[in-house]
Amino acid sequence: MNRKSVIIIGLQAFLIVILFWVLVFSGKDEFEALTQQSEEEIETPNRVSNQEGLTIITASTATQVQSEIKTSAIQASTHQASISTYGSVMSIDSLIDLRTRYLAVQSDIQILHTSLAQNQQEHSRLQALNQDDKNVSDKVVATAAANVKADEAKIAAAVSSAKNIADSMRQTWGEALTKHALPQNTSDLLQNLISNKEVLIQTTLPFDATEPRENSSIMIAPTAAPSHTIRAHYISRAPISNSTIQGKTYFYHAKTTELRTGMQVNALSATSGEISHGVLIPNSAIIWYAGKPWVYQKSGNDKFSRLPINTDIEVENGWFYQGSLKANDHIVTSGAQLLLSEEFKSQITNENED
Repeated sequence: MNRKSVIIIGLQAFLIVILFWVLVFSGKDEFEALTQQSEEEIETPNRVSNQEGLTIITASTATQVQSEIKTSAIQASTHQASISTYGSVMSIDSLIDLRTRYLAVQSDIQILHTSLAQNQQEHSRLQALNQDDKNVSDKVVATAAANVKADEAKIAAAVSSAKNIADSMRQTWGEALTKHALPQNTSDLLQNLISNKEVLIQTTLPFDATEPRENSSIMIAPTAAPSHTIRAHYISRAPISNSTIQGKTYFYHAKTTELRTGMQVNALSATSGEISHGVLIPNSAIIWYAGKPWVYQKSGNDKFSRLPINTDIEVENGWFYQGSLKANDHIVTSGAQLLLSEEFKSQITNENED
């Protein structure tokens, strides 16, 4: 190949390169304009705005129906705070011992009454004989009278002893358990406690806790197994306080064979006297974002705003809440997750524009 051919080929290549770059630069503006036009054509309407520091999402009635966004009016609610407290399974040995002593004294009293009746009859008989021409001596009559006096003194002492035992029982175990322990015939509760079919629980409540009601109950659980709950029924106040926990003490009984004397238990549902007023937030209204609970409040026919709430107090079918939401306010109970997605899709779009 001669030198002239090489020069021609080189010139052709140079012209091709020049033409290529001319086409690139001349089509750049047109391409960018076309791209911008395409983006504008597919741009979605912005449904998120900011009003007075709140992020407002606008959704038309048709959109709400299509997306199955539903709202409900919040119901007013009250809550009586629960108190976690402690208790222990009590030994009833001293109660049984006092009962045994009391019944023994009562038995002695019955025997003494029988002896007194006999001695009274004997004294009456001897006294009649003495009055009938001194058929018996005055000394014999005096001895019979002394026997009557002795029996009366023994009965008085026994009655006083029985009363002291009963009073001691009341001071230690309270009036209700004393009434179960004093009769000769064993009550069902006492029999169950003796046979270990039931256990006696002493709980300690704070001083501001309300007095337990008759026939009320609480849930207890061993401290070693908090999830294993047992229902315990109220008996009475406990006269003796807990040596390690200051507060008001009460007796409960529970039907169980699993607890043992000396075991520590948690009382799970004792209530305080303070009643709080607020609203009930249903479970279906709550969404979680960034580890926190939120709800969407409907502030107009087509406007929604996301509000934080607290879930400190769980109640049946939802949460008890005190805050900016009031009774009869409307919150989203279905479709809240769609509103959250729409809100954050808007934020992503704004970041891209920046």
